[in-house]
Amino acid sequence: MPRLPHLSRRGVLAAGGALGLTAALAACGDEKADKSKGGGGKDGGPWSFKDDRGEAAKKDSTPKNIVAFTGVAAALFDYGIEVKGVFGPTKTKDGKADVQAGDMDISKLTILGNAWDQFNIEKYVGLQPDVLISTMFDDKGTLWYVPEASKDKILKLAPSVGVSVYDRQMTKPLERLLALAESLGADVKADKVVKAKKRFEAASERLRKAAKSRPEIKVLVGSASADVFYVSGTNLSADLEYFKALGVNFVEPPAQALKASGGWFENLSWENVDTYKADVIMMDNRTSALQPEGLADQKPTWGKLPAVKAGQVIPRVTEPIFSYAKCAPILEDLAEAIEKAKKVS
Repeated sequence: MPRLPHLSRRGVLAAGGALGLTAALAACGDEKADKSKGGGGKDGGPWSFKDDRGEAAKKDSTPKNIVAFTGVAAALFDYGIEVKGVFGPTKTKDGKADVQAGDMDISKLTILGNAWDQFNIEKYVGLQPDVLISTMFDDKGTLWYVPEASKDKILKLAPSVGVSVYDRQMTKPLERLLALAESLGADVKADKVVKAKKRFEAASERLRKAAKSRPEIKVLVGSASADVFYVSGTNLSADLEYFKALGVNFVEPPAQALKASGGWFENLSWENVDTYKADVIMMDNRTSALQPEGLADQKPTWGKLPAVKAGQVIPRVTEPIFSYAKCAPILEDLAEAIEKAKKVS
């Protein structure tokens, strides 16, 4: 995959899939975990969980010392499962919680690495980890933010679990994280969890209706860096695949333009930022990307875009926290943007 360090920060910019709402919501799965893919040791017995690599992580008892990619840890936290250590964007330069940390109190966490290619193995060993958990953005079993150079050493120290968020609708990783949380001891029938899932389903229906009633509204998904404006494709990442399945009318760069990034995005110079016409722009909200606030001062061509002039720019949660509580507002915000958007393209 070309330019991996940069692609790894921006590469979650895609979508695709064309299932109807019924099939899409069915993908959420039952409220019970898929017992064929995960089993908890809640009674003190052995624990195992079959991950999306087809590998089974096993322990003599339910893991207690959990280490996870920050976004996964945040999802588990929403289900009442707390981790000991995290790796990935957790703390901003001013010491505040990164957007990917969700509701976790980061002061209570051991941060093994806060940026790409950072992972403190000594600290990891000190946590006496029972399991390491991360997402996967390819079909090769690559664990997100586990450094390539030291992965063999890291993965020998504890069982690992990979949850795929690649080329599938967001309902699938939601289902898988819920099953994983249940195996780790979460009460998935708790009122809080049930209400969050119902809210997600209602938000999905709202977005479907908004997209159907406003088919003329074109949505562009972008990410900004100092030199390049990235326009997402719509065939690989879990959030956009689901939104597209619900009927959202996305700007779609041609396949040839996406080829250099492995299908994720097209690179545009800031002089060519107006290549595609859009009514609503979703902008990468990760700390690794330039944010819309003040962007027009740095890049005058940005301020000239019709959607920007109309104030129709919303955040794109490029790496969602895959809990129903965190994903429901994402759908609600996009639905509202489409409902209220003026046709400016």
